[in-house]
This record gives sequence, structure tokens and C-alpha cells, in this order.
Amino acid sequence: MPYTHLLFDHDGVLVNTEHLYLQAIQEQLATLGIVLSEAVYLKGMAYGADPWALARETGCDEATIDDLRDARDAGYQQLLRSQAIDIAGADQVIAELAHHFKLAIVTTSRDDDFDLIHGLNGYPVTERTPRIVEHMDFVLKRSHYQNSKPDPEPYRLALKRFGIEPVQALVIEDSERGLRSAVAAGIDCAAVSHPFTASQNFDQARYRFSDLSALKRFLLNQ
Repeated sequence: MPYTHLLFDHDGVLVNTEHLYLQAIQEQLATLGIVLSEAVYLKGMAYGADPWALARETGCDEATIDDLRDARDAGYQQLLRSQAIDIAGADQVIAELAHHFKLAIVTTSRDDDFDLIHGLNGYPVTERTPRIVEHMDFVLKRSHYQNSKPDPEPYRLALKRFGIEPVQALVIEDSERGLRSAVAAGIDCAAVSHPFTASQNFDQARYRFSDLSALKRFLLNQ
């Protein structure tokens, strides 16, 4: 059965932000003298590990960790405002696919971060704002579900919102965490290559693509 619905991850697939999120975490852990390497972060990320566990190991209490998390959030938003985060061709690919498929974004992004990126809910729209969301039937952000990826809940919720069976959908992911979530939900997953997550394991992906344009060519010829 040809796919009729596409469920897109956000960070790393539609916008180039994952390295900035890591940077914001690293900067806060560094205030405690903790060095979080990219390799260690990516290994834990695949299973949904909590990077603040490193702070707890030094004796940090939860109130201090809450402060670090708040500072991480502020630092990340500053990076989002100041750094280029576009993925070449993403807007055009999504606009074209919207003529042929039902589309949704299923993201682990905090609502405020997602809204800042896309100029939603009071955040300003600028010349750098992606035009992706306008083509989506809906967006599931972190506040919309209880258990985050790699738990299957986010993608199961997307299926329920569309009222479809798993066989009708294709998930598009760039991370092992997202791939695990899709597989656990019983949905085929296409992994789109991204340098940041290239070291992760994508053996369970149904398809592998070099970029969104390659994905589009496949989908329009299925």
C-alpha cells in the first residue's frame, strides 16, 4: 500500500538545531566542571537518557538542576535567534509533498522553542522563519504527550489524530531515538542523513536517504 500520510520529526530533519541544543546543555554542565562530549550525548540520546544525570552524580540537588535547565532553555533560545538553522530545500520539499500527502510534525521540541523557530504564539516572524508549519495538518509538540521518544506514544498519538493505521504512514527521522519510537509504534521509518547523528544506529530504518530531496523523489514515484 502506498503511503498516504507523512510524520516528520522536526529537529535535524526540518531545521538544523540539534547541535545548538547540545551546546546549550554543555554550557550549563560546564559551570559544574562537567564535560559532556558529543559522542557521549549521542549515545545516551538514542535511548532517551537524561544528561542532567551527570549533574546529579556530582551531588546537585533537583532545585539546582531546575536552575540549570532554565538557563539551558534561555541559552538555547538565544542560539536559535542568532544562528542559521535552515536546512537547504526543506521548505520547498514540504510545500511540494503537501500536494500529495497528509503531513504532520511529531517533535520532542519544547513548545516555546518550536514556537520561536516558526513565529507562532506571539513570537515574531522574520525573513529567517521557515514556512513549513503552514503545510502541516497538525503539529505534536512536547506538551501534547506524556512519554517522549524513544517511547512510541508520540507517533501512536499522531496515528490516532489522523485516524489511520500504521501501514498508511511513513515516519521521517534523523536520530536513532526517533527511529526507535517509530518502530515501537509499528510504523515504517525513513532515516534522512544528518552529520550530527551519523554515528547512530539506523539498522531498523525501512529506508535511508541522503537528504529530503531524495526522500521526495522516492515518495512521488512510489
